[in-house]
Amino acid sequence: MSDRLPLKVLLTAGQIRDRVRELAADINRSYPAGRDPHLVSVLKGSVIFLADLVRALDRPVTIDFVMVSSYRGDTRSSGRVTLVKDLDIGLTDRDVLIVEDIVDTGQTLWWLLDNFRARQPRSLRTVSLLDKRSRRTVEVDIEHVGFAIEDRFVVGYGLDYAEQFRQLPYIAVLNQQGRQRREDPPSTK
Repeated sequence: MSDRLPLKVLLTAGQIRDRVRELAADINRSYPAGRDPHLVSVLKGSVIFLADLVRALDRPVTIDFVMVSSYRGDTRSSGRVTLVKDLDIGLTDRDVLIVEDIVDTGQTLWWLLDNFRARQPRSLRTVSLLDKRSRRTVEVDIEHVGFAIEDRFVVGYGLDYAEQFRQLPYIAVLNQQGRQRREDPPSTK
């Protein structure tokens, strides 16, 4: 598949590694002593980011996973969010940090924030490796942002196209023409 879908590196593995360390330092400073965050990873794309972030934090954390879908077989968000897998751990009185791979339209994060607020966490914050602000259709606050990027379809470092390219240690722009020839729909996240 990769020979038909040319990639152009956008962020190198070194740039990502350095920025994840900086984000971890910011997150460490944002929680007082004794207030260890409960990280909620949005599956599937944020798993690699979560793993590197957890290792870079210098405090105890707990983790959980949620899966939502808003893509429905397209490369653009439908704007309608569906819960696919809910959390295993309650959020009441926890300091919750939502871990996202990319915030695009903001619909998914807005839905998660609204849903999680109803579960009465002590605090609710967000971290996203990538922020594609130009595509925003709803305003959402992201306390910790790794990189702002332009409106391009990116893969690697957990992000995929049709479940491919997640393993890449860097983030690359996927060639638009190659993507249009592909018959398989992209994954939900």
